[in-house]
Amino acid sequence: MQHNPLDNLSLKNPIHFFALGLGSGLMKPAPGTWGSFIATIIGYFLLQIVNHSFFTIFTVLCFWIGCYLCQKTAEDMQVHDHGAIVWDEFVGIFITILAIPELSVKWCIVAFVIFRFFDILKPYPIRYFDQKLESGFGIMIDDVLAAIYSIGVIFIFRIIF
Repeated sequence: MQHNPLDNLSLKNPIHFFALGLGSGLMKPAPGTWGSFIATIIGYFLLQIVNHSFFTIFTVLCFWIGCYLCQKTAEDMQVHDHGAIVWDEFVGIFITILAIPELSVKWCIVAFVIFRFFDILKPYPIRYFDQKLESGFGIMIDDVLAAIYSIGVIFIFRIIF
């Protein structure tokens, strides 16, 4: 009988709870898309109550804490970067939302779609880092790179539109 890595997790464990994107990583199909969607909603509402600088600091802290959360959860699951680990998507979408020209539903949808495009496609060097780095940092960095690509596209959209 094959072992299910999810059997090693508990949403009562705060490390697992956050690494699984507040539980969104357990949603089917496409847990990364669900995690990004939930993170987009959270980012949208957070930016309505906190300033841009605070959200930037919050996002940086989420990245560094996420390196630990994702590593520990991956170790507990005995699988590197299992699809249910979506904290990296949270951070990636938070970074992308920081680049939108105005906080609106329209721009959040644009950020979500572009980020998911790059996170799924993983153009060079994103795929390289995704495959070569096996630490919590490795789990997180490919989504940061997808966010950077997304910011580039948003910047071009801002110029055109």
